[in-house]
Amino acid sequence: MTHPSAINRLADWICSLHADHAARNIPVSVRGIAANCLIDTIGVAFAGATTTIARTARAIAVDACSRGDAAVVGSHQLFSAPAAAFVNGAAAHALDFDDNCYAGFVHGSAVIAPAAIAVAQKRNASGADLLTAFIVGSECEYVIGAATNSVLYDHGWWTTGVLGPIGACAAAAWLLKLDRRQTASALGLAVAGTGGMKACFGTDAKALMAGRAAEAGVVTALLAAQGASGPHDAFEHWNGFTGLFNHGEFNLAMLEQLGAQWFMESPGVDIKRIPLCLSSHAAVDAVMAIASRHAVDVTAIEEIVCDVPQIVFANLIYNQPTTRQEAQFSMPFAIAVSLLYGTVELQHLDGAVLQEPRVLALMKRVKMTVGPRWNLEGACEAAPEGANVRLRMRGGDWIEGFQAQARGTAQCPMRQDEIETKFMQCMEAGGDSKDTGALLLSRLKSLETLPSVRGLFSVL
Repeated sequence: MTHPSAINRLADWICSLHADHAARNIPVSVRGIAANCLIDTIGVAFAGATTTIARTARAIAVDACSRGDAAVVGSHQLFSAPAAAFVNGAAAHALDFDDNCYAGFVHGSAVIAPAAIAVAQKRNASGADLLTAFIVGSECEYVIGAATNSVLYDHGWWTTGVLGPIGACAAAAWLLKLDRRQTASALGLAVAGTGGMKACFGTDAKALMAGRAAEAGVVTALLAAQGASGPHDAFEHWNGFTGLFNHGEFNLAMLEQLGAQWFMESPGVDIKRIPLCLSSHAAVDAVMAIASRHAVDVTAIEEIVCDVPQIVFANLIYNQPTTRQEAQFSMPFAIAVSLLYGTVELQHLDGAVLQEPRVLALMKRVKMTVGPRWNLEGACEAAPEGANVRLRMRGGDWIEGFQAQARGTAQCPMRQDEIETKFMQCMEAGGDSKDTGALLLSRLKSLETLPSVRGLFSVL
């Protein structure tokens, strides 16, 4: 008996949700998580739209004269769906303030949301359909991420670039109401053309690759809608995804969980509290708890040692950052700025703070290590980006604290008011007034009642 390929299984599930009653069977809890992911992603995209790299992405789209029905943050011009997905994806990831999911270690929403919004506006879809498409894309991407067992991530592939086109394509295919064959072809095109390496960390390439992943997902769905074919065995082929990206390992049985287990609930989606790589967040929470509990005088700190899993050590590679992007992948920066300012905000990522003598001095006192605790069975599963922090004052003893999950992760979620406050702060950082931010937030909170999303960003 021949078993369906991974792509055919995805296509079957996507198409099973075409009927309205099937889409309504998505649990209310999942739709609530998705709604918050959209609020958060759109907020960070508006903040990211002011960055140089986001302006560059918009300029490229304008230069291509790519006009259509899809809105782009930071512009009143309407673009084609692929161009809007590219520009908004780059903006959403420009500040590295967007969400994460441990199913594949991906930045999911920054790629999937721009693709879904762009195609929804092209199709003049309802808010409820946009939300459903976003969930479809997220679940498809996360189930594939889970099936990889993080092998490709551990071998240097940047999973957001590799898996992002799959999620973006699934969302677009659902909105375009492609049939099973077309959906499988779209996914085959997306998988066959995917790619991304961690060499992008600390550079503009990271945000641009998120945008290109969103764009690729939209393009492959549109190509399939026009009759283009793609390899339905792109995972299993001897020169396919599993062999080339994942060293021959792929848990196909995981795909049977689609619609039974909701990956947006478990392992869940992590919404960032501070605009830094998530790998630094647990250590920040641990050191701030130590500072509060022991009334630490920051000027008297002699040394801070962060004992972290290998993945954290590998991600946070800049001990002496000189740019915003490098600072976002720097444990010393995360710890120093948190202690000196009480938190890390977007405004702290400018060159002035990076050059402050007190910041530079404190960063030199922060060290990372990967201790034997992380070799214990289940340690990394329980605290995938956790941290044990030890702090020593001049002339004093070591003070120690452990944080398994950062605040904002699915296991330790932000409150609703915190998510909405972050959204408003991001809108303000993007140059929008409080009234404008409040209007958009109101629309997003009532997304499922909107008959059309074409005017989602209008009068903003």
